[in-house]
Amino acid sequence: MSWSDIPWAEIGQSAAVLAAAAVGWLIARAGIRRWTARSRAKLDATGDLKDRARSQRLETISRTLSAIIAITVFVVAVLTALAILGVPIAPVVASLSVVGIAIGFGAQDLIRDILAGFFVLIEDQYAVGDVVELNGASGTVEELRLRTTVLRGLDGSVFHIPNGQITLTKNITHEFSRLVIDVAVDYAEPVDRAIAVIADETERFAADGDWGPLLVAEPQMLGVNELGESSVAIRVLLTTDPDERWTIKREFLRRIKNRLDAEGIVIPFPQMTVTHRATDQTAP
Repeated sequence: MSWSDIPWAEIGQSAAVLAAAAVGWLIARAGIRRWTARSRAKLDATGDLKDRARSQRLETISRTLSAIIAITVFVVAVLTALAILGVPIAPVVASLSVVGIAIGFGAQDLIRDILAGFFVLIEDQYAVGDVVELNGASGTVEELRLRTTVLRGLDGSVFHIPNGQITLTKNITHEFSRLVIDVAVDYAEPVDRAIAVIADETERFAADGDWGPLLVAEPQMLGVNELGESSVAIRVLLTTDPDERWTIKREFLRRIKNRLDAEGIVIPFPQMTVTHRATDQTAP
């Protein structure tokens, strides 16, 4: 083959396509990095733990998007260059399809985990620092990866849960938390008086300078919620800062117990009454 037989025009066009793809990829990557850097700077400036977690989530999303764009641009550019050079791309596409199917069957669990993790990140279902329950395991989210979610239980246990196996997600600390508290009082107590006392203590709690700011809405006194076997349940709702829900609950219950004791209102506890019946043991 002489120099004149070499398809210089087609080679030039193919090189131009590859160069344009590379330039386009560099521009797209620079745009993604710039947007990510600005967004992370705003989140990190707040100093809030959850904002820092969202900053990490944003970084993970940007890296994933960059990888997807790079693979897409590379494959399209190569196939286009081959088509310009006159190389039949149908067999290449068919081969890639077969390879893709083989990889899909061999690593379908891995692919499912990665796709599920990507959607967890995109939809912001939970973030690092949230307290969640996933498939029956509960704890604080320590790491949020594309393939797995790492939880730390209250007793220190660590759970590694593949994202593709998560069928039910319960986020306990997303935006706000609501405490549903049932205060049990004895049937012998006048129920209206008990409601008034509990409502008054709830208002005092909300007006407290240390605890009131941790409530994100006014407390709600719902009244009698249940007539139980040995007590009357009076329900109160407290909408709280998600990170302080357990501290608030403990303090509120302590105050309610002290107030009911001071008012002489009895909090019932399980009791058992045993009746002894005398029988005639005299032999006939």
